[in-house]
Amino acid sequence: MSHSFSQLFYLKGRHFEKYVKIPIYLRLTVNGQRSELSISRKVDPEKWNARTGRMRGCGMEATQLNQYLDMVRAKINKIQFRLVEEGNPFTALDIKNIFQGKDREIKMLLVVFNEHNRQMKNLVDKEFSLSTWKRYFTTRNHVAEFIRHEYKREDLPVQDVDLRFITRFEYFMKSVKDCNRNSALKYINNFKKIVRLAVANGWIARDPFYNYKVKFKWVDREFLSTEELQRLVDLEINWPRIHMVRDMFVFCCYTGLAYIDIKKLTQDNLVRNIDGELWIEAKRTKTDAKFSIPLLPTALAILEKYKDHPKVVNGECVLPVLSNQKANAYLKEIADLCGIKKNLTTHLARHTFATTVTLSNGVPIETVGKMLGHKNLRTTQHYAKIVDSKVSEDMEMLKGILISDLRSKSLNNQHQK
Repeated sequence: MSHSFSQLFYLKGRHFEKYVKIPIYLRLTVNGQRSELSISRKVDPEKWNARTGRMRGCGMEATQLNQYLDMVRAKINKIQFRLVEEGNPFTALDIKNIFQGKDREIKMLLVVFNEHNRQMKNLVDKEFSLSTWKRYFTTRNHVAEFIRHEYKREDLPVQDVDLRFITRFEYFMKSVKDCNRNSALKYINNFKKIVRLAVANGWIARDPFYNYKVKFKWVDREFLSTEELQRLVDLEINWPRIHMVRDMFVFCCYTGLAYIDIKKLTQDNLVRNIDGELWIEAKRTKTDAKFSIPLLPTALAILEKYKDHPKVVNGECVLPVLSNQKANAYLKEIADLCGIKKNLTTHLARHTFATTVTLSNGVPIETVGKMLGHKNLRTTQHYAKIVDSKVSEDMEMLKGILISDLRSKSLNNQHQK
């Protein structure tokens, strides 16, 4: 389908005073039908060349204006070329609306966020964990509260998200919501996914996160020492539910399992490996990464202890597990009974496995990472800190090697003399 097409820059309106600038308009003509638009520029009519549709002269003002006119003309040509290429009929008004952005549906930020979360919820246990969806759900609520607080509105066009919006949102999370630096940045990272989704769909012209840098503060993760762990294992407990939480925690200390992974563990995950020993083989809920863990004697003893529990007998689990909230509450009581001052949580068991049970006993960090189900060594390094006793032990070994080498060299020198 052929279209006649032309564009013309002209001055609209007259002024009888000298040196008063007049607005420049662009007239678009498609198949004899016209449409006009302002290009938001003015010029002295004495300096305007109506035949060429440009400003006369070679000065800076003329150069800048004519360059802008060329840019507008190029954009219009590009729009017309795309419409011709698509093969659908169009008018001069269609070109004008596309140039002014009126053809685009205005996407609202929270609407986009809601749709993302709805799709994510439908994929829980398929591509995402429930906890991941909950984090995005909470992030969406924080963004909504921020918009009400900062803009006094219920929603914003997604194209209004800029660097100022992001930095103000970060400040809001730290000041109003009282989040620490790392927690605030985790919410920012979740929000970033929504913004990148908008950029990918063309709802935002430029990524507002381009000049925004996220830098998490390094946090030393707590873990139990060998002495503290032994105190916990030896603790006499007369309350069945607290006793069960203690055993679950100790099991995690000797397997490195996260709470959600031990909760989902079944008899199918206990397999005999090539060495004839019992191993746990499963996938991490958080990352879907496979892991294999040989069961240590303490962990095996706990499994044996609960083999006749009704839930275990029915095949629901390998260990009876309370909710994470209740388990963490009981762990606070257990810490008091043991005289442990650290904040005992189900996840601290994972750190204890990485540091006290494995690395401190000479297990290579690569092996620890594989058992923890980490996809890269950097994650393992964040979890596992080498304790001072291990550093001291390794340095003593190195010292012995160096002293032995010096003695050998000394003896060789004496023989040569």
